[in-house]
Amino acid sequence: MKLREILKSPVFALGHKWSFKKRNDGYESDTTALIRRMLDEESIREDQRWAWERWRNDASALKNRES
Repeated sequence: MKLREILKSPVFALGHKWSFKKRNDGYESDTTALIRRMLDEESIREDQRWAWERWRNDASALKNRES
């Protein structure tokens, strides 16, 4: 994937409710369970992977930190 390609972020219907279930084998917060459930959605997983790759490979961010 080229970083110059802009991916459209996923859009869900207004009032969309995410159903999630906490794991039973240990402590898991509502937030962690929700995020884990959201990443099951292919469009969100792809969007987050693209954002991570862009952030990780952004040379301008490194230049700003050095100054």
